[in-house]
Amino acid sequence: HELSDGLSAFVLFSSASGVFGSAGQANYAAANAYLDALARQRRGQGLPAQSLAWGLWESASTLAQSADRERLERSGVLPIDDETGLRLFDAALRADVPVTVPVRLRLNRLTSVPPLLSRLAPAPRRTATAGDQDGSWTKRYAGWDPERRRAELVRQVCTVVAGVLGFGDGDQIDAGQAFRDMGFDSLTAVDLRNRLATWTGVRLPATLVFDYPSPVVLAGHLDEVLFGGSRSASSSSAVAVAVGGDPVVIVGMACRFPGGVSSPEGLWDLVVGEGDAVGGFPVDRGWDVGRLFDPDPDRVGTSYAREGGFLYGAADFDAGFFGVSPREALAMDPQQRLLLEVSWEVLERAGIDPLSLRGSRTGVFTGLMYHDYLGRMTHIPPELEGHMGNGNAGSIASGRIAYTFGFEGPAVTVDTACSSSLVALHLAAQSLQSGECDLALAGGVAVMATPGVFVEFSRQRGLAADGRCKSFAAAADGTGWSEGAGVLLVERLSDARRRGHRVLAVVRGSAVNQDGASNG
Repeated sequence: HELSDGLSAFVLFSSASGVFGSAGQANYAAANAYLDALARQRRGQGLPAQSLAWGLWESASTLAQSADRERLERSGVLPIDDETGLRLFDAALRADVPVTVPVRLRLNRLTSVPPLLSRLAPAPRRTATAGDQDGSWTKRYAGWDPERRRAELVRQVCTVVAGVLGFGDGDQIDAGQAFRDMGFDSLTAVDLRNRLATWTGVRLPATLVFDYPSPVVLAGHLDEVLFGGSRSASSSSAVAVAVGGDPVVIVGMACRFPGGVSSPEGLWDLVVGEGDAVGGFPVDRGWDVGRLFDPDPDRVGTSYAREGGFLYGAADFDAGFFGVSPREALAMDPQQRLLLEVSWEVLERAGIDPLSLRGSRTGVFTGLMYHDYLGRMTHIPPELEGHMGNGNAGSIASGRIAYTFGFEGPAVTVDTACSSSLVALHLAAQSLQSGECDLALAGGVAVMATPGVFVEFSRQRGLAADGRCKSFAAAADGTGWSEGAGVLLVERLSDARRRGHRVLAVVRGSAVNQDGASNG
């Protein structure tokens, strides 16, 4: 536009998405709308300009071989073949207007008609997805037996799902199958949400198919929202932990985190100071750091990220303090060593002598997901035999704490991957409320003895290249791995008051993990 001068024609190839909008392609629509606006601006300046906002091309479009093309054809948008496209091009150039929209439409098939085409398309027939403006069907459903109503909601949801996926009817949909396994992606998930919102007249979240991962579970949610039906166990994750008016409270905290953090106060200072605790791979774990990094994500056995949040002092341990022999300490997973240290500290920070709890009904609930310390050894040295089993068993992570301190409450190790510590707190709260224990240590630990998780996620393209998570940011490009250990000391509020313990926080709720049917 700035460099052209004396041209007889200035033709821009735009897209109909800039005119009508396009679900899932907001950036593409905006860029093409800019071209249309440029054509109008040039015309206003007396300069030649035409923008052709093309529809779907049969031969050249990147959508030509994808499910998006099938979706567009079902909605009434037909692909343009080369011959038709050339005729439309000639016709557009003859039209003395700045913007034309060369598209092929099957008017009797148009769905979700853009307002610009509302006078061209026939009036839509009232269907199940046309909404419940008068409330007649909700009133009818409300009087039904709950089981019959739930079955009808499942049938209706399957009908809508079939429409989104292009099936003939809802009978072809397996109500128990996960949406992910049916082929849903983010675009079709939003399409389903929109159709259900129109049908029910209720505002529904964009994460609907991820929160309720199958038609039968989603129907149960709609039953609850529309008719106050009972929530099924599969759709419930968060639970209250304040039973009988006696909530669970936190009375102690201790931790180790990257950046030299060795206390909750240190963690707070790191956050407030906006510090960066991410650094290079550790050099004291036997990793071949020089060969581990490779920017090529396809290079087997390498990581295209070379930074993470590491506990560089993870190997440090005062074995004699805990009555552990040097040989046993060497065989122990460093995660067990860290848990011993942090568990001692959490009691001291709560003003409790750790030795005073021997024989008490104190529970230990530990989250643990890495089990790779033993895997780094090609053979077990003879002097370590007899110690490797206990030193690397997940169950011993909590059991060793209970044994060392003499606790006689539950000792449970939890491995639900990233939610392990959260679930540990959940189980500790339940144990306190049920009377299984009077005091509980709840938390978790993560130390990467091998770089395996970096290598695995490199092959999956799941790592952030700079090793830093950028959650909720436009620059987010993958996960960053970090280490740490944290333990909370929790008890019932009445016990904390009776014992004179300082209450740091009230646990209002907790959650348990679910790794069954989902949508990724």
